[in-house]
Amino acid sequence: MREIDSIAAFRRQHGKLKGAVVQGLDLRLQDLDWSEVDCEGAVFLGCGFPDGVDLESLRKKGALIFPTIPGLPYHPHRHALYSREELMEGWTHEEDLSRDKRIYDHFHEQGRTQADVLELMAQRIHDHAIDDALGDLLEGRVENDGKKKVVGIMGGHSTPRTDPYFRKVALIARALTQRGYYIASGGGPGIMEAANLGAWMGNSSVEALDEALEILCEAPVYTDEHYVQRAQQVLEMHPHGCSSLAVPTWFYGHEPTNLFSLRIAKYFSNSIREDGLLAISHYGIIYAPGSAGTTQEIFMDATQNHYVTFDYVSPMVFLGKQRYQQDTMLFDCISQLAEGKKYADYLLCTDDENEVVEAISSYQLAGK
Repeated sequence: MREIDSIAAFRRQHGKLKGAVVQGLDLRLQDLDWSEVDCEGAVFLGCGFPDGVDLESLRKKGALIFPTIPGLPYHPHRHALYSREELMEGWTHEEDLSRDKRIYDHFHEQGRTQADVLELMAQRIHDHAIDDALGDLLEGRVENDGKKKVVGIMGGHSTPRTDPYFRKVALIARALTQRGYYIASGGGPGIMEAANLGAWMGNSSVEALDEALEILCEAPVYTDEHYVQRAQQVLEMHPHGCSSLAVPTWFYGHEPTNLFSLRIAKYFSNSIREDGLLAISHYGIIYAPGSAGTTQEIFMDATQNHYVTFDYVSPMVFLGKQRYQQDTMLFDCISQLAEGKKYADYLLCTDDENEVVEAISSYQLAGK
């Protein structure tokens, strides 16, 4: 079934919708003689129809119509990933009334795990729609640049902008973006912001990146009063950055939207989000210092590599010898686990950002 997920694509059909899936479109302003529409086998997912359209007649002609669910601050059948502008809509310096915050408040008012069946169904539909939109992006159908070579970057959400590893990660993400890789992060603050910042600055000089870091460091942590404003200031100075991906979740406490990611795949289900972020990072994952969440991601990634879950193995690069070889010995643990397995050849622990970039760049996608 062909997917129709934009108004432009819908108009090109000229009413010939047989066997098509029309996903999350507002069709109320479309000038179309609906009585003549060929919709046998068509599926309409959460679409808005003009007043007066006889939906029953469309059903009799073979259409399957999934209605919109009222009272939600999000669109379950959305057809694209989020943008920072969409999530930040309604935010002001004085008060956070953003769409992001409204969805978060709704999610937690409903109860993250005890919501009613309609709400839970809407959340699952929403996350499936995000999966579908993410697939379109990574396969090259959104930015028309071919299949993405995704590199994930993980690390602590509480890492301040003043931390040396924040700059290291930004430099790594910038260099990999310049080499044609597509950076993906967990979409929050700390190391995740550093990753998306570095990617955004992919067309800029190191001096320009350092200038941006000076501005950001005026509000080092996400609880600082002017945290968001400093990011906005950098974007005003560099409005045309490179694309990257953020994969955040509403499951955890509300944190400011990561403003340096052009594409945002935000989920309700944290388990789907975490597993998916690891799964799409075919060209490796870089682990900067982090705490329990990063440790969990390390073992989830090792499991996927160990059992070749997705028919390939990929690099696991640990940035921070103190953290991963001395404080926790996580690198030694993963190295022992990998003995005799293919991914043993793709493990590295270093403090040198250039070694990280070269390790990722020298990797060839390795399957079973």
